Amino acid sequence: MSTDDGSWMFDCGEGSQIQLQKSKVRAGKVNKIFISHLHGDHMFGLPGLLCTISGNNQRSEPLEIFGPVGLRRFIRTSLELSRTMLGFSYIVHEMKVLPCQIPPEVQKWKIEDSCNEQRLHPNERKGCLIEADSDNVWTLLSNDKISVKAVYLKHRIPSFGFCIQEAASPGKLDLSKLSLQGVKPGPWCKEVKEGRIVTLPDGRTIDPADVVGPPKPGRKVIIMGDTCNSSEIYTVGMDADVLVHEATLQNSLKDMALEKGHSTPGMAAEVGKDLRIRLLVLTHFSQRYMPVSDEYEEEETVSILVKEAQEIMGPNRVLAAEDFLSITIPLRPAPQTEGSEVNEHNLAVFKQSSALKEDHAENSQVKKKVLKHNGEENELTSTEEVKAKRLKVEEPPS
Repeated sequence: MSTDDGSWMFDCGEGSQIQLQKSKVRAGKVNKIFISHLHGDHMFGLPGLLCTISGNNQRSEPLEIFGPVGLRRFIRTSLELSRTMLGFSYIVHEMKVLPCQIPPEVQKWKIEDSCNEQRLHPNERKGCLIEADSDNVWTLLSNDKISVKAVYLKHRIPSFGFCIQEAASPGKLDLSKLSLQGVKPGPWCKEVKEGRIVTLPDGRTIDPADVVGPPKPGRKVIIMGDTCNSSEIYTVGMDADVLVHEATLQNSLKDMALEKGHSTPGMAAEVGKDLRIRLLVLTHFSQRYMPVSDEYEEEETVSILVKEAQEIMGPNRVLAAEDFLSITIPLRPAPQTEGSEVNEHNLAVFKQSSALKEDHAENSQVKKKVLKHNGEENELTSTEEVKAKRLKVEEPPS
């Protein structure tokens, strides 16, 4: 996620630094990382990513990492055992897990997930232990521009979903109302837009309530970790612009998905519908589903999952995540006044593009053309390779 002060990453599976180097996102701009849970496909890429950032950046501020208790020990142990020194400082803020998040079978496996706070890695700075409030919400970050809150999800180990809320921006200053009062705009207009009453040199006062329109609501994005029950997100997630939700297996395999602590497209879409979200982005697909592309026309693709979610969400409101997909979330307009027309959700306003660097994109296109047009024998070989990569057992990834 691109922000005013850098780039934020949510989860970091194996090989994330390789894909990051292919993208338009500069490794040195990553200044916050949020880990939803401690399964390997969501965090095993962290040590390599930290080394990549170190090799491409001279940071003046520490890199902040947020995640469940145990994340600090994983990072510290990985760096210490490999005798790795970074070119910057980092801080790990851990979320204290609630007892209800730990399934009985996990409770039987006793492990030490905390670590000695007096013996930090040379590049480590002391972080915080963040506890849930009375509503079971963890506040990870809050300032006058943006806030990040987390809620717990039901999975095979403690898992979290993140809600990123942009602060509202000031409403529009109505210059026509100032003109009616015989007042010319001046430097004081900024203060009025920020909500402060201003006294002019002639003694008159300008009240923002009289000349400034309603504030424009900030954008809201929800990014979920692995889950088979997302009900806790209802506390903070209503009316979000985008919901990123896992859909590991199709609806007909719901029992298998639930057994593994995962969701189906139908489950994700029901959450999206309840929250009145504008765009649902499905992710975390089982390896049985191939990407939607010409090479896999006869294979099961993620389009199956998208169609199932669309049956609940409606057309043009569901996307399948893929590497390098970039989505621009438009600013929200000010609240509609009574009697004005309310525009229906139009997903055309969510601009989609590729974050893949041009040189890598060209290489990808060349490879695609070879697979499609280089003769029957090569096409057959390509198909065999694709089939060999598919799961042969009826199990989703953890």
